[in-house]
Amino acid sequence: MKTLPLPPWPAEKLAMLSSEALKHAVRERADEALKRCQEVYPTLPAPMLWFDLTGASAGQAHLGRGGLRFNLVLLSNNRQAFFDEVIPHEMAHWLVFHLANGARFKPHGREWQVVMRDLFGLTPKVTHHFDIKEAQSRPYYYQCGCQTHRFTARRHALVAKGSRYRCRHCDQTLVYSSFEKA
Repeated sequence: MKTLPLPPWPAEKLAMLSSEALKHAVRERADEALKRCQEVYPTLPAPMLWFDLTGASAGQAHLGRGGLRFNLVLLSNNRQAFFDEVIPHEMAHWLVFHLANGARFKPHGREWQVVMRDLFGLTPKVTHHFDIKEAQSRPYYYQCGCQTHRFTARRHALVAKGSRYRCRHCDQTLVYSSFEKA
């Protein structure tokens, strides 16, 4: 018997939620997903939830911290997909980790795929296809002979420690510039 996905949240309702109301709705959706997981694993503990994830990742099961992390920017811009796919995806990780030998299973391995298909009724997809421009801050500008390149704080710090990057098009070494070339 194939399980149906969690009931959809009305798109109109999701679109109207403020940031705080959206966080509350994510908590409700995570509780729905947890209850689904507890049907097969009754002692599964409830994860804590944080909205502190940044960059290109939509969500993360942070097993060491004991919960799930979500990217608030990507959540705000992709509400329906978060509720339909990302929250169940992360809850599937949470469940698999708590199984016997769960820490040894591959993150998107067979066990996780079974949970996604059989428990949540979803196609197991490893990555999202969200537009990440707004979520991924790249405030550092570097120049070459043909264009401007934008670096994250992490990559900029690597340059400060001596790493060098070259343009894939003109093969020139990228040089830091405090402003974007017009």
